[in-house]
Amino acid sequence: MSRPSLAAALTIAAFAGAAAISLSGCILAVGAAGAGGGYAVASQDRSLANTARDAGIHAAIAQSWKQYNIQLAEDLDNTVYEGRVLLTGTVPSEDWRAEAVKRTWQIDGVKEVYDEIQVGPQEGFTQNVGDDTITSKLRAQLVADGDVSSLNYTITTVKGVVYIIGTARSQQELDRVVNHARNIGGVKRVISYVHIRSGEPQKPATASGAPAPAAAGSAAAPAPAQPGYSDQGTAPAPRQEIDVTPLK
Repeated sequence: MSRPSLAAALTIAAFAGAAAISLSGCILAVGAAGAGGGYAVASQDRSLANTARDAGIHAAIAQSWKQYNIQLAEDLDNTVYEGRVLLTGTVPSEDWRAEAVKRTWQIDGVKEVYDEIQVGPQEGFTQNVGDDTITSKLRAQLVADGDVSSLNYTITTVKGVVYIIGTARSQQELDRVVNHARNIGGVKRVISYVHIRSGEPQKPATASGAPAPAAAGSAAAPAPAQPGYSDQGTAPAPRQEIDVTPLK
């Protein structure tokens, strides 16, 4: 089966499952195994179709990795948000890293690829448990923070480095998210691939009728054809890296 056919089949399956859950009034959350230890697909700012599309992309990437080498699929994780793919985990060689990135770009629907794959020895059990604990603590803190729309962020932790991808309603909200992450024990760095949007998603103009201003530090892009799903291929999300002093 060709990759586009595989991706299409997975997308249809994901959409059907998401629709069924949506009808019951629930929020869709998909758990996936991998080095990152989690994949959340739930957001008030993404349409159901786009959420399901991301789930299909995620599954198709993992399947492509598995076809190359089952160990590659076990060592790495991919997190997808509006076609933007964050790659995390550790592989034993640069060749494996390059192959993982190449195969990710080949999947239909991928808009951007953020390569955070490390080359070196694998994490031990203790490190994995510590990473999962950091991720769980941060998710809980974001849910409890009334000034943060927690469902707009997905989180992965690898060797004490917290990776965040999603969309922020403002720079102030993103700062709150980053501050939560950097003040959790065991966190070494925080790396953000978060787009900052202005006002409600996909609003073409401000209340005064003037064009909505572009987020600071990012290039302006034309309004996407599909609500909540934009092709940012020429304007990737800015990479923000924050070094922290690990808490004891």
